[in-house]
Amino acid sequence: MTIRLYDTSARQIRDFAPLKPGCVSIYLCGATVQAPPHIGHVRSYLNFDIMRRWFQYRGYEVTFVRNVTDIDDKIIAKAAEQGRPWWAIGYENERAFNDGYHALGCLPPTYEPRATGHVTEMVEMMQGLIERGHAYAADGNVYFDVRSFPQYLELSRQELDNLLQPSGEGETGKRDPRDFAMWKAAKPGEPTWPTPWGPGRPGWHLECSAMAHKYLGSAFDIHGGGIDLIFPHHENEIAQAKAYGDEFARYWLHNAWVTIAGDKMSKSLGNSVLVSEMTKQWRPIVLRYYLGTPHYRSMIEYSEESLREAEAAFARIEGFMQRVTELAGKAVDPAAEVPAAFAEAMDDDFGVPQALAVVHTTVRQGNSALAADDKDAAVARFAEVRAMLGILGLDPFDAHWAGAADQGEDLHGVVDSLVRLVLDQRESARGRKDWATADAIRDQLNQSGLVIEDGPQGPRWTLGAR
Repeated sequence: MTIRLYDTSARQIRDFAPLKPGCVSIYLCGATVQAPPHIGHVRSYLNFDIMRRWFQYRGYEVTFVRNVTDIDDKIIAKAAEQGRPWWAIGYENERAFNDGYHALGCLPPTYEPRATGHVTEMVEMMQGLIERGHAYAADGNVYFDVRSFPQYLELSRQELDNLLQPSGEGETGKRDPRDFAMWKAAKPGEPTWPTPWGPGRPGWHLECSAMAHKYLGSAFDIHGGGIDLIFPHHENEIAQAKAYGDEFARYWLHNAWVTIAGDKMSKSLGNSVLVSEMTKQWRPIVLRYYLGTPHYRSMIEYSEESLREAEAAFARIEGFMQRVTELAGKAVDPAAEVPAAFAEAMDDDFGVPQALAVVHTTVRQGNSALAADDKDAAVARFAEVRAMLGILGLDPFDAHWAGAADQGEDLHGVVDSLVRLVLDQRESARGRKDWATADAIRDQLNQSGLVIEDGPQGPRWTLGAR
């Protein structure tokens, strides 16, 4: 079946047809590493991680490029504020981003280029644009002439005459105030690189155009990023690349924000929730479930209540899988194919909410099979659930999550011993037919986030909602 996706540039759902049969090339705007990541940052890569996994399931070989913006106005400002080198700020936060991606089970990109490693490619692109009459140098800066490119603003659907182009300090010599900087002249105390137009540093938009050309060529399949990047970043990328002679991206996909009280989560607004703190409070696999299961084009309104709901929903999946594993004596391998309804949902613009509904339906079918002592049916549903969760990056038996579980094995053993002591007290009460005490112990454990189930082999506990 053909994968269909919502192309922002066309404002409609389109059938996906790759440039090269059997291959998919993706460029995703990565982090600007001036601060550690909040959950809004990692949502973008998590969404595209699921897309990548689906393309791979459908048999495509995927080349996935996610850049690192390691030189930028914000990084320089942060370095000055902290009295530290700009490169130290960038490297520290780049590691924090990668730690966050890894914690949430994201596959590493095929290539992860840093902007500062590609100044040569940027200079070459600027030279080509100047030669073609689309750019000009002034006072050590290099600007893109927006009026030289008639297709400018086709992505964001704006009118040039109504445009107010963001301007930076020291951007002097513009022919038109709406022209944007590709290269910024040197300023005291800032890092610089030599160019034919004088020392300076790259502009944000130029970085991505040059790196996409370097790693994916003059044309590639998908360019992704958050909806806040449509203008000016992606609009300016398109202008530079196409004026240079590239076809550039054939499809544009944009994920929505994570919001708090209706506002975009951002460092500048002071309303961000750091990944490093969230993974201390919540299991990373639950955080992935929470961020990855809404549709990528839907806003996520952050709240602890919705996180608790996600935790409880995932616990129901895990509970079924644990019961089947105990029954079968081992974790059953994933099915070779996902259910047709799941595939249909994913093929339709990566419809994860609809696909997740199939997961929960299959879990309910599996629980019914367990209740009916139909082991074969329960095992079959388990295999289907594993296959679907693998696409979503949520299979608790996957090596990544199993490794994370191993790291917490000692702590789990301590908790298990303590819970067993309480459960023994409950069993003693039940043996005395002291049902009030037994029920009170169970209720106290439930309030602590533990679910107690009584079975033929005695009581067992699992994590539930908090």
